[in-house]
Amino acid sequence: MAVKMRLQRHGSKKRPFYFIVVADARSPRDGKFIQKLGTYNPLTVPATIAVDRQKALDWLQKGAQPTDTVRRILSFKGVLYLKHLLRGVGLGLFDEAAAMEKFTKWSVEHDAHIAKRQSAHRKQRMDRRNQPVVRKVAEAPAAPASEETKTEE
Repeated sequence: MAVKMRLQRHGSKKRPFYFIVVADARSPRDGKFIQKLGTYNPLTVPATIAVDRQKALDWLQKGAQPTDTVRRILSFKGVLYLKHLLRGVGLGLFDEAAAMEKFTKWSVEHDAHIAKRQSAHRKQRMDRRNQPVVRKVAEAPAAPASEETKTEE
């Protein structure tokens, strides 16, 4: 049985909201699933993502294949980086404590970057709200040239 990690669409028309689920590849998009891993809301800036890292990591190690969008989401949340580090531990390149230290350092930097993006977006929205509305006044059409000003030939 091929297992996929994919998005399951919910929400009303033009207001998407997704569940990140593990499902049989043959089941329909919004049909039966094996386990729910989290949620994804693309309408917020930046997009709101809630993923259970441990469950997602377990399914990746079992061989579940994420779709392209879910792969980007898992990469954004650090699940794929954590899988990469744990593979290095398995190969004996470094110990688990060093791997967790690297992941914690990355996570702190990533969270700071996200907070910076959120505050910049909030500031931009407030600036747009506080700008006075400037409306252009339509210019009067130019008066047609009179017969007297035309040069006679």
